[in-house]
Amino acid sequence: MASDPAEKLARGGQPDDERSRLEEASERWRSEDVRGAAARHPLRKERFSTLSDLEVPDLLTPADVGPDYERDLGFPGQFPYTRGVQPTMYRGRLWTMRMFAGFGTPRQTNERFRYLLEQGQTGLSTAFDFPTLMGYDSDSPRSLGEVGMVGVAVDTLRDMEILFDQIPLDKVTTSMTINGPAAVLLGFYVALADKRGIPRDKIGGTVQNDCLKEFIAQHAWVVPPRPAMRIVTDSIEFCAKEVPRWNSVSISGYHIREAGATAAQELAFTIADGLEYVKWAVERGLDVDEFAPRLSFFFDVHNDFFEEIAKFRAARRMWARLMKDRFDPSNPRSLMLRTHAQTAGVSLTAQQPYNNVARVALQALAAVLGGTQSLHTNSLDETFALPTEEAVTVALRTQQIVAEESGVTNTIDPLAGSYFVEWMTDRLEEEAMGYIRKIDDFGGMVEAVERGYPQREIAASAYRLQQQIESGEKTVVGVNKYQQEEQPDIPTLRIDEKIQKEQIESLVKVKAERDDTAVQKALAAIADDCRADRNVMPGIIEAAKVYCTEQEICDVFRAVYGQHQDRPEF
Repeated sequence: MASDPAEKLARGGQPDDERSRLEEASERWRSEDVRGAAARHPLRKERFSTLSDLEVPDLLTPADVGPDYERDLGFPGQFPYTRGVQPTMYRGRLWTMRMFAGFGTPRQTNERFRYLLEQGQTGLSTAFDFPTLMGYDSDSPRSLGEVGMVGVAVDTLRDMEILFDQIPLDKVTTSMTINGPAAVLLGFYVALADKRGIPRDKIGGTVQNDCLKEFIAQHAWVVPPRPAMRIVTDSIEFCAKEVPRWNSVSISGYHIREAGATAAQELAFTIADGLEYVKWAVERGLDVDEFAPRLSFFFDVHNDFFEEIAKFRAARRMWARLMKDRFDPSNPRSLMLRTHAQTAGVSLTAQQPYNNVARVALQALAAVLGGTQSLHTNSLDETFALPTEEAVTVALRTQQIVAEESGVTNTIDPLAGSYFVEWMTDRLEEEAMGYIRKIDDFGGMVEAVERGYPQREIAASAYRLQQQIESGEKTVVGVNKYQQEEQPDIPTLRIDEKIQKEQIESLVKVKAERDDTAVQKALAAIADDCRADRNVMPGIIEAAKVYCTEQEICDVFRAVYGQHQDRPEF
């Protein structure tokens, strides 16, 4: 039903005669003013595009956008949440400043945790080493040389007890970045709370637990896609019933983007992953409102300032509309896309590393202007090693300066109504929806992943960007332009290789002290649960309490479900 011009104008659109007048004026401006200026000062390049290679118009006017305000933007805290998921946004509460931390032994990481909390960090975010991420213990031959190197080693509940020593689990929220063995680490955390006498409904936090993202981008899996989805669904069901303040899946676009995806691909594949988790949980028999309010997201924040802001705004709108259309929840919180964000690790350069401070500041500002609920800022030295205390403090202070000094938190969604931001928001949504329709044609994300569709798309995008950098079409300051021969010598954190020996000695002691009969009984119970299609979470928690190791539990999964071999893509 057509609205009259006055109503359309009031709602943010342009009546047809006004649109035509603006389009004609824009053409005159280009043919006269722009052509004359370009004759005197030629344009820097023939084609301007975002980092994701979306072509950017020279100028946008109301004739190019004109959203229906109530339909496309709305008010903060109201459907479709384009302008934010909370009515007051940062005027009421700042985002959670959650710096990623983890290295060496649980004791060393515990010291870093407590240091960050003393510096004003408001939530913990745990990085695990490669063996832990892959479901192997520190004494496994596969772990040689990797224990504690890029995160903390966690083999048993004993390590979790040390890791969170003197940290109140009912007062500090904890994020754990782990996927393939996520159910095991979640079980360790719940077991720790149980042992301390903390009610399960008092602990809060997030486990990434995004198996689909692993098959698409990061490759830290334990079992093939379909059994992996079954275990994720078990944890969603368990958290909905037992740990109501816990985000059971953090649906992650971050690693998809780091693998080379464009902003639109990150948006599409992440939201498609989320829809797949909802579908599996609903098919399990859960009511969507039982679990969807506790699903969270995790996005990358790259260098293209306006593209990133628009991505966050488009993500909220897309999730709200798709959830409403496909699952029709009753609880508005089931429609809200709440997200953590992290500045782009792949954007950091070893050349002129102090430039990374500027990159991270711009990325942090984009995340805040985009409306994130939680943020991690990378440290300037992370292309060389895990961050030093000095570097991580600068990264945290970057967030605090944005929050306290920039003024951008004083009003909600300050860039709404910008012709360029609204155009870019619409453009990214259009691009992303094209990918989602293709995934729907496959029958959903599991089938698309098994056929290698998102993997191929990301590989092609990564190749294209690398070609643009090598040709000089895209500039990376200090790398392909403004180079310097001399590079600053910056302090870096060194992880002593003796850590592996110390961690293995600790694990040997735990194994010697535990009840082997109880261990074997607990592992057999998990295997029975797998074969009987019972929820595996209660069994994992009981296994944790008798100090079964992470690998012992993951080996049960491997024995029952088999192992995954990635398909080659060319």
